[in-house]
Amino acid sequence: MKLISAIIKPSRLDAVLDAVTEAGASGLTVTEVRGYGRQKGKTEVYRGAEYEVKLLPKVKLEIAVSTDVADKVIDAIARTANTGKIGDGKIFVLDLESALRIRTGEKDAAAITG
Repeated sequence: MKLISAIIKPSRLDAVLDAVTEAGASGLTVTEVRGYGRQKGKTEVYRGAEYEVKLLPKVKLEIAVSTDVADKVIDAIARTANTGKIGDGKIFVLDLESALRIRTGEKDAAAITG
């Protein structure tokens, strides 16, 4: 099993949700986060005053999938989150040792499938 953690632009969220569902992910968690990478923030003007925004709004997706579906989900995220501009995000893939569905007590692969 794999845990895929992706940081993307908020504007790409709907397209990415559709793509990962089609790729085989049966569930996911979305969190609104703020951060920066190479972009190092940006400068904006508000009521004539210029100010620097160091932490930019992003969306973090966490998706637990079986190993055989992981590559399809990763490709779906990379394809649909890509705008070709700086700040598109990152995808991290971790080995998932165990999972437990609290309601039923199902473990591992049975706990993360629909």
